[in-house]
Amino acid sequence: MRDPRELGGHWRTAQRIGVHAPDADLAPWVERIWTASWDYAEPYRQKIVPLPQVHVSVIGEGAPRVVGPRSRHMVRVLEGRSSVVGAAFRPGVFRALAGGPVRALVDRELDAADVLGDGPPWDGDMGAWLRARLPAGEPSPAARQAAELVARIAADPAIARVDRLAASAGLGMRTVQRLFAEHVGLGPKWVIRRHRLQEVVERLEAGGRVDWADLAATLGYADQAHLSRDFADLFGEPPTWYARRYPPE
Repeated sequence: MRDPRELGGHWRTAQRIGVHAPDADLAPWVERIWTASWDYAEPYRQKIVPLPQVHVSVIGEGAPRVVGPRSRHMVRVLEGRSSVVGAAFRPGVFRALAGGPVRALVDRELDAADVLGDGPPWDGDMGAWLRARLPAGEPSPAARQAAELVARIAADPAIARVDRLAASAGLGMRTVQRLFAEHVGLGPKWVIRRHRLQEVVERLEAGGRVDWADLAATLGYADQAHLSRDFADLFGEPPTWYARRYPPE
């Protein structure tokens, strides 16, 4: 049975989510700092959608964890009253901190000390904790190039294939594949698919009727069934079910 706390925006009554930009000195590495708090008398299965980013997060009184890029949705059980603070790294830049290809972190969650080494203990200040561990200077040229490719995908809906991405950047296909494996973790085809499906989420959030067949064609799918399968794989349920998470018109 579907948990009624998922439906019609009711989850917002038990959760508080905040997002803010990082300080200027962190901005080359960190895209956003985010917080969430919740109060659930009964356990709640929170679906978390995948993004091509590495996060550092701290739940409640726990220790910092590195959460690698996810290839599909994950579920985290929330219960009682607690909170989490996290930092979302810019796609492409975490390779310098990981000391190896970011593809090794895909679908993994590790103690931050095992990835980033020792440093001052966690004291509740995400900015200070990160400053003690970030490399000196800016991300490498290769990291910035990988980040620019991800940004290009997000900004241009016409990029529906890897060869088009490579051509738009004046790069070879193998170069693009290597950049993503080393610096993003997930492949360019996956990132293209994820950003195109974000259009579905934005339509659902906006409310109103969705012409699924027309949207599938706009996003480059052969039919609605293919769109629905892809969406369910990444987001955990078909788009028509996902739509029920938002208040009706």
